[in-house]
Amino acid sequence: MSKPKIAIVVGSTRAARFADVPAEWIAKIARSHADIDVEVVDLRDFPLPFFDEVASSAWAPSQNEVAQRWQKKVAEFDGFIFTAAEYNHGPTGVLKNAIDYAANEWNKKPAGFVGYGSVGGSRAVEQLRLYAVELQMAPVKSAVHIAWGDFLAVRQGEKKLEEIEHLNQAATALVNDVAWWAKVLKAARKADAIADEARAA
Repeated sequence: MSKPKIAIVVGSTRAARFADVPAEWIAKIARSHADIDVEVVDLRDFPLPFFDEVASSAWAPSQNEVAQRWQKKVAEFDGFIFTAAEYNHGPTGVLKNAIDYAANEWNKKPAGFVGYGSVGGSRAVEQLRLYAVELQMAPVKSAVHIAWGDFLAVRQGEKKLEEIEHLNQAATALVNDVAWWAKVLKAARKADAIADEARAA
């Protein structure tokens, strides 16, 4: 069986976003893990409109071409790590919208989070965990929370994330958890597919 493929989803599209910094940092750590392949997926490359379909794609095919392209991209992966900025105690609207534009493509795959901002983006991450459960994902316990002091130090160029030991420890734990669950769930999905084919034969 091929290595699980993990997406690092850049969860902000603002011109002045900070998201590139943690995305590149966690991607570098993830790429050092021998058991997974890693790709950074930027929501800027998928300019989705606000959700405007007749129903979730779980129930009716999406008509929007960007939505269709996004769903195909999500389906390529066996697990996800999302960068999660916190706005007003929640995740970015663009990330929630992107999550809503796919459905079955998320199912039975692990989700991890790198939060930043006020209280380390923890409230945004907690909401994202709820979305993940509803989409039949497996949100992992380990997470990265870049608290306000570290966020400002990195944003202002006083430090680099690579230099902050507790964040690197958290990032390694997060990647290890996502990699483990991605491997296990990929095997389980394959077993289900084989069983479905046998029943249909």
